[in-house]
Amino acid sequence: MLPKMQRRFLSSVSVSAGGSKTLNNGRWSVKQVKKSNFKSTLDEIRTSIDSSDFVALSLQNTGSYAAAWHRISAIDTPQMSYLKAKYAAERYQILQFALCPFSLRGSKLTVHPYNFHLFPRDELKLGMPSYSFSCQASRLTAMAREGFDFNACIYEGISYLSREQESASKFLSGNPILAEPVAAPSSPSTVADTVFVGRIRSRVKNWRQSCLDSSSKTGDDDLVSSLRKLVLGSEQYGSRLCLTIDVCSERQVQLILEMLTEFADDVVPLLIASKSGGTQAVRAVFMSSKEDMDRFKRELQDLENEENRRLRGFREVVDLISSSQKPVVSQNYLSDFTSIHAKFLGPLPSNVDDFSSSLSSAFPNVVDLSQFMKEISPLSNISNLPAAMSSLNRFFAPVDVEVANQGCPIKLDESHQMHGQNAVMISQLFAKLSTIQKSDYQSSVQPSEDSYALASDQHASDENVQVWSKNSRRVSSENLVFIWGLAKKMTASTLKNVLQKSHNVFAQEFDVKLLDRSCAVVVFWQPSSSETFLSAVNNEDQLLGGSLRVMVAEGLRAAGYETYKRACRLGFWEADLADSLDKTLESSDTDLDSDTKPSEISWTSELAINFDEL
Repeated sequence: MLPKMQRRFLSSVSVSAGGSKTLNNGRWSVKQVKKSNFKSTLDEIRTSIDSSDFVALSLQNTGSYAAAWHRISAIDTPQMSYLKAKYAAERYQILQFALCPFSLRGSKLTVHPYNFHLFPRDELKLGMPSYSFSCQASRLTAMAREGFDFNACIYEGISYLSREQESASKFLSGNPILAEPVAAPSSPSTVADTVFVGRIRSRVKNWRQSCLDSSSKTGDDDLVSSLRKLVLGSEQYGSRLCLTIDVCSERQVQLILEMLTEFADDVVPLLIASKSGGTQAVRAVFMSSKEDMDRFKRELQDLENEENRRLRGFREVVDLISSSQKPVVSQNYLSDFTSIHAKFLGPLPSNVDDFSSSLSSAFPNVVDLSQFMKEISPLSNISNLPAAMSSLNRFFAPVDVEVANQGCPIKLDESHQMHGQNAVMISQLFAKLSTIQKSDYQSSVQPSEDSYALASDQHASDENVQVWSKNSRRVSSENLVFIWGLAKKMTASTLKNVLQKSHNVFAQEFDVKLLDRSCAVVVFWQPSSSETFLSAVNNEDQLLGGSLRVMVAEGLRAAGYETYKRACRLGFWEADLADSLDKTLESSDTDLDSDTKPSEISWTSELAINFDEL
């Protein structure tokens, strides 16, 4: 880890926009991209990504967390943090995707900001990409306050399919698919297979011969030609003759494709998919020459490429980012990339390790800005971009921002969408943090050509996502106890005073924090104190007298950290944590968690919830 910078100076920031000044109030000109101008903007986006060194992104979803305890907190392990982010990503929809490819050369930051408006429209009438999604009233209210146009979102939002949905759509769309070459013969044929192949071979031979005859005989009238086609089952595929062979199983498909290799010089097989997902027929198309076959395959490939582009929609941009292999900078790695994976790659895996592996195959270099910020001590508690930018005023970090692409100007008297600005702010914050850290590194060690790379790469793709805060202490998860069934409107300090008088175990040092209105967590700093308390609450013989017996009689319940982990693993995402813990204790699920080892928690005395912000 690089040493912390102790010296503090005034910051120096100058901004330009392609030779013009930035808009007032620190806002930049961001190009708004909707369905109407998406196709014409793709080449520009590709050039912007190729010419840049990094890509910053920021998402605007229809919600974040449905309940206070669903938020990732300091008591969550990486797996539990992932499960919470997974639940939110699968529940809510991305409506805006802000993208900002950027380059940093010394103190000059060149940005290419875009803001994409998305909507999961079912273009194919196949129920993809989404039948439904959830919305948070507070989030929609905030978006409306920022001038978000919901009508434009629904009618002009860019649709998309994930990679997995695109693969499925090729069969569900009903378009013929060029059959893959048969690599090797299938397993030994049965008598039924032999009879089936013989019958189909005879049929194909007669049909192919009629195609050859018809190309050499031009004197037949239309009636004779039509009768010949009718008898042989010949049809037209565009301008070419074809024969459709119905099948009942994938085994028959394999047998037909193997048999058609005998006629590979002038017959091309196509697969006709059924809407149930399998193959309903094999279509053999007759080619008049080698040149005709090459032309036909090119036509099919061009048609497939065009159809795929139409189906992919906005995912075309995601694929451009992925194929570029450029480092991607995000303010909130876990939230952003669980959403990106769920919407554009495929269903989210069940555990964080599989998620990290799957994500790294598409985005091998990810910079989590929240982790990067922690290298600068004053930023340790800041998760808000404007607050982080303001806090950097104490550092000397000259950054000259130049907007390379010409976006749509924002007039001060018009409603504006702030979210499109976030990706630019992320790139600027990254540039300033890199400048500060690079300066600190160079002042501590001998400068080298690799100093900048060392400063930035150190934070890429951290799988162990944690929530950090200052004045933290490490504590084992075995020392955490969840209690609920509390009196209404009880504060953490009141609860701590009540607990101190309830049992001898509270004579030792402990801490109490509310996780939501229904449940609190007690942290014992002495080993085995948690076991003593849990045993006392769950065993009436150990209650003796005093207020703890009264509290248990009035409904107080307690459980260890494993119960909380099981609630997350089983997906009991109730509005109140107390209800989720009750449901977990009553569950008949007997499967043990794969990870039963105690976890270390970064605990802080400032860990509390401001219910006015919920």
